[in-house]
Amino acid sequence: MKTTATKPPGGTIRDWLNWRAENGGTAIIFPETGFHLKWGALRKGAIEFASLLASLGVKKSESVAIMAPNGLESVTAFFGAAYGGYRATMINLAAGRDAISYALEHSEARFCHVHADCLEPFSEANDSGVKALPPEGVDTGVVPEIPSPEDHALLMYTSGTTGRPKGVVHTHQSLLAGGWTSAMAHDLSTNDRGLCVLPIYHINGLCVTLMGSLVSGGSLIMPARFSASRFWNQSCKYKATWFSAVPTIISHLLHGDAAPDEMCRKRFRFGRSASSALALETQNAFERRFSIPIVETMGLTETAAQILSNPLPPGRRKMGSPGRAFGCEVEIQDDDGDRVLRDREGEIAVRGPNVMLEYLKDPGATVKAFRNGWFRTGDLARMDGDGYVFVTGRLKELIIKGGENIAPREIDEVLYSHPDVIEAAAFARKCPRYGETVEAAVRVRPDSKVGPAELSELCAKRLGSFKTPDKIHFFSELPKGPSGKIQRLKLADML
Repeated sequence: MKTTATKPPGGTIRDWLNWRAENGGTAIIFPETGFHLKWGALRKGAIEFASLLASLGVKKSESVAIMAPNGLESVTAFFGAAYGGYRATMINLAAGRDAISYALEHSEARFCHVHADCLEPFSEANDSGVKALPPEGVDTGVVPEIPSPEDHALLMYTSGTTGRPKGVVHTHQSLLAGGWTSAMAHDLSTNDRGLCVLPIYHINGLCVTLMGSLVSGGSLIMPARFSASRFWNQSCKYKATWFSAVPTIISHLLHGDAAPDEMCRKRFRFGRSASSALALETQNAFERRFSIPIVETMGLTETAAQILSNPLPPGRRKMGSPGRAFGCEVEIQDDDGDRVLRDREGEIAVRGPNVMLEYLKDPGATVKAFRNGWFRTGDLARMDGDGYVFVTGRLKELIIKGGENIAPREIDEVLYSHPDVIEAAAFARKCPRYGETVEAAVRVRPDSKVGPAELSELCAKRLGSFKTPDKIHFFSELPKGPSGKIQRLKLADML
C-alpha cells in the first residue's frame, strides 16, 4: 500500500483541504486553459465562498445548491460549501427541468451558485424562488462555523423506483471514507494524476476522483466534459496515471480513431469502470488495443461511490465481477437479512463508514433502506469463495443508461400527462452503446391520433433528451399481473 497519509489529519473536508494547502502542490489542471490550480489557491477560493455564504446568513448544514459543469467554479463552490459547514447540493444538469425544480425546492436551498452556461435551465426550473449567488465569491470577513465530522456535507439526488428523486445525505465523515475506499483499492498516492471525465454532480466523479485525490494527495486533470477525440491528448499532455469512467466512455474510446502514444500508455497504471456492468468483450478489446488494464468496480450514491473493486494488476481480476469489498463490509443476504451461503443468490448489503446518513426528509425510505445496520442495495448477486461478487440482477426496476440511473415511473408520469394515454410503462432495452437504453410502451384511446413523435416531444420537454425514450411502442393492452399491475419487465421480451 502506497497511499499517502495513513493517519488522516482530521475528520472534515475542511481539515483535509487545510492540510493539503499547507503542504502545497497542484490540485487540479483544467486542460481547456492549461490553468494549474494549487491546493493553496483552492483553499483561498473555498474560504471566500464560505465567507460569502456566512455573510448572507446561511446556517451550518443548510443546503446550498450548485449548478455548474466541471471546472474551477464547481470545484470551488463544492469545497467552499463544505469548508463553511454547509450542505453542498449538487444539481444534476442532465436531469431535466422537473427533477431540477424538485431538487431546488425539496433541498430548501435559499441560494444557488449558477454557472453562466446554466442560467437558462436554472431560471426555467426555479419555481421555488432560489436566489442566484454572485458569480465570484468574496471574503466578506464573516467567519463561518467550523464543521464536525458528523455534520452534513453533501446532498445528492438519485432516482428511485417511485420516480421521485431521493435526496441522499452524506456527512464529512462518509464522504472522506468514500474517497478513502478508492485510494485504498487503487493504491493512489501523491505521484498519481487522475483524469476526471465524469461530472462531479454524480457520486462517481465527486467521490472517486475528487475526494480520492484529496485524501491521497494526488492531482487531477479536469476537462469541462468528456470528449473521445481529446481524451488521449489531454491524458498525454498532462501526464495522467489513471482514469475513472463508465462503460459507455470505455466503448467510445475503444471505437474511436485516437490512441495514446507509447509513453502515455506506459504511464497509465489503470483505467476504472463503474456505474453499470462492463461487457467482457469491451474490456478485453480495450486492453488488447491500448495495453491499459481496466479495473471493474461497483458503487452507489448512498455509499459514497465504491463498495467493490477488483485488485490492481498483478492482483487477481475476475472478469464479469465488480470485485470484492474495500473499506467496507459487503454481504449477500436473504429476505430475512441472514447471510447466504457462498455462490447462493441474495441481495447485496453494505455496512461501513462510507454509507449515507439518510434520505433527506424521508424517514420512511431511510428506515426501509436499512436492516440491522446494513444498507440494502436492491441488487441481486452471489459471492464466491474468494469474496468476489457477481451481480445477477436488480430488485429495483431502474434503467441504467450510460451509468445514469433513470426511474421508469418518472417517464411513465410524463406519458400519462398526455390526455390520450391510458397505460404507460418505460423499460430498459439492451444497447451496445449505453448498456441499456430507454423505451416505452403505451396504450392510447381508440380514437386517438397521437403518435410517437408527439409523445417523444412531450418527454424531451419535461425530462430532457437523455431520459426521453428512443422508441415508443403502441399496444392494445399492456401485460399485467394478477393484481392488475403492469409487468414492466416483460415488455422487452415481448418485443
